[in-house]
Amino acid sequence: MKILLADDHDLVRETIAAYLVGEGVGRVLAAASLPEALRLLLREGPCDLVVLDYNMPGMNGFQGLAEILRAQPGVPVAILSGTASRDVAEAALRAGAKGFLPKTLGAKALVAAMRLIAGGETFLPFGVVKAETEDGPFHLTRREVEVLRGICEGKSNKEIARDHDLQEVTVKLHVSTLTRKLGARNRTHAAMIARDHNLA
Repeated sequence: MKILLADDHDLVRETIAAYLVGEGVGRVLAAASLPEALRLLLREGPCDLVVLDYNMPGMNGFQGLAEILRAQPGVPVAILSGTASRDVAEAALRAGAKGFLPKTLGAKALVAAMRLIAGGETFLPFGVVKAETEDGPFHLTRREVEVLRGICEGKSNKEIARDHDLQEVTVKLHVSTLTRKLGARNRTHAAMIARDHNLA
């Protein structure tokens, strides 16, 4: 996997890039501004994921996102922001982003979210905004219901990932999100809540 990470804060950019490489995501291209990110895209070719800091030079709101999408149509783009507001997250999706990544996310959750977005899914952190596909009293997405069904059947993350052609780390992220939405202590408790509410 090849990721283009653009953030004007050297420490943030270098720390995330180093962690991604350490987690074996493949190659990480780093840029400190939107113009630099566009130059890298032109020079290095298509990426599996582009991550753009919302407030870096050249972004001009979501104008920078539009420029990236024009430069590489179809590329999944995620917006990285230190201000995890609902309005910014919703605006990012309307502008064509496939994910919204608050800088408050833990390192492992951030990597899992990036893998999920690169794999074609949309990522929105719980508590920031509800996805349009969410339904029912717990606002579970279709994918979360599928993962929950697997948990209820006693399947491991690896088995659930195989059933739905997902990365195991993506399933872990869904498990973490859905247990939080359900208010469950663990997988077993999540399965009990699911059965009580006919969720799976």
